[in-house]
Amino acid sequence: MKKSISILIAEDKAIVRQGLVAILSFYGHIKVIGQAKNGAEALQLVKELSPDVVLLDLVMPVLDGLDTIPKIVDIAPKTGILVLTSFGTADNIYKTIKLGALGYLLKDEKPEILVEAIHEVSEGRPFIPPHITLQMIREGEGFSSQKNNSSILTKREIETLRWIAQGFSNEKIAKKMSVQEQTISKYVSIILDKLNLENRTQAALYALREGIGELGSDEHKA
Repeated sequence: MKKSISILIAEDKAIVRQGLVAILSFYGHIKVIGQAKNGAEALQLVKELSPDVVLLDLVMPVLDGLDTIPKIVDIAPKTGILVLTSFGTADNIYKTIKLGALGYLLKDEKPEILVEAIHEVSEGRPFIPPHITLQMIREGEGFSSQKNNSSILTKREIETLRWIAQGFSNEKIAKKMSVQEQTISKYVSIILDKLNLENRTQAALYALREGIGELGSDEHKA
């Protein structure tokens, strides 16, 4: 039986909100517990409802998505943020990741991709579809001014980074590498510090750009 996942939808267009509710109603373990028309309403509902995942549009009145993301991170750090937008520019994607979003989807994605993204983000794992990831890698967005140098990583840190790129949690990476989960947590912190990155999603994108990880691995879902 799949774990129940609570969802808050933050979207200014009623027809899109209703469409998302209709789609997610087919999945019994996913519960839409709140709807917001703007970022300010979303923040209030996050405080009241503590959802597992917020589906967040970027263009909203009162408080837009980019301004809402860091505020959600501050008040509910365990709530995963999945951006769902019509705009797929690399600059927008990188900004949302830097601010604290775990996932990024376009509104024309298939429903099964949305559900997969919800699952990943609810578990604290990054989710960006391969075609968007490739776009970011090709444009090098967000990396040009960073002091990234994978040669300063140890073999174990590179191995950890490879698993991060494939979406593995610390617990599963620890099992793969036959070490304690606390050791992996330490490796992750060291990797982010050495590569001047801010979170796992940036680390995953960096690994893919450098050829350390691979796109499209489903092994972590087994």
